[in-house]
Amino acid sequence: MDRTARRVTASEQLARVGYDREEMLSDPQLDVPAWTFLTNHAHVLIAIARDPELRQRDIAHVVGITPGAVVRILHDLEENGYVTSERIGRRNRYQINTSVTLRHPLEANHSVGDLITSLAD
Repeated sequence: MDRTARRVTASEQLARVGYDREEMLSDPQLDVPAWTFLTNHAHVLIAIARDPELRQRDIAHVVGITPGAVVRILHDLEENGYVTSERIGRRNRYQINTSVTLRHPLEANHSVGDLITSLAD
């Protein structure tokens, strides 16, 4: 393995697809269906991957959950090593550990990075 090779972060992976923060946050009320294939934990990860500097209330808006739910989910993700946060001024900057494997036995041979890459739009 080449030691000079730089690891590509989740946000860099999604930056290639033309993510637009203003467009994502401009919709005043997202039309969230009654159920989805992914959990809110996965939705929070995807939102962070697209923009690691989103505020918790913006994550809540994008995912369609309450800010309190975002706090609980971020706590779960940080506690289990999926996300780290760094305080920058009055805001947090999140970083996803793309090498951590998914938790369910059916997905255990896939990483968070695989999930994020497969859902890049």
